[in-house]
Amino acid sequence: MNTTPALDPARTALLVMDFQPAVLAHLPEGQDGEALLARVEGAIADIRASGGAVAYVRVGFTEADWDAVPAANKSFGPLAEYRLMHDEDPATAVHERLAPREGDIVVRKVRYGAMSTTDLDEQLRERGITTLVVAGFSTSGVVLSTVIDAADRDYGVYVLSDGIADPDPEVHEILLRRVLPARAHIIDTAELHGLLCGLRGRTRGR
Repeated sequence: MNTTPALDPARTALLVMDFQPAVLAHLPEGQDGEALLARVEGAIADIRASGGAVAYVRVGFTEADWDAVPAANKSFGPLAEYRLMHDEDPATAVHERLAPREGDIVVRKVRYGAMSTTDLDEQLRERGITTLVVAGFSTSGVVLSTVIDAADRDYGVYVLSDGIADPDPEVHEILLRRVLPARAHIIDTAELHGLLCGLRGRTRGR
């Protein structure tokens, strides 16, 4: 029996996080990046068709952002030192297959989590969003940080198991199987499609 809570599309947003060429370049050898993009592309289409929201999160730095990163920051200090991931570099744009549309939420971040350095939380709440469906690269970076933060902010959280990936496949599996389920419902893109299509069918049958 499926015990996954139903989704209300009107109060649901799909987070499409860090799907940028410069980030996807770190996919592990053997990982099919095109297949990953295709699954996320399908999830976006399903959310749009159901009336849900799509929010894009990308990482990119301005000169001022780099200057504000302390050398003690182990993760982002080297990015600032070597001036990597410039905001205007085409490689930091959202991948063209998943490109935002007019009316979508789009935010730029300068740390791992989707909310800590953006106004994403405010924009979601303005739209009445209470549930987040998460897709992103990487599992140990933006996905983990965002899921923990979103759970602390009392969102209902769903993670797309086949819509996330990590440079380290072993770390990905540990997080997906042993860490994230404590904070989020784990579903795949086919299950998301089924949840949304089932809801549309019930609505038409009224």
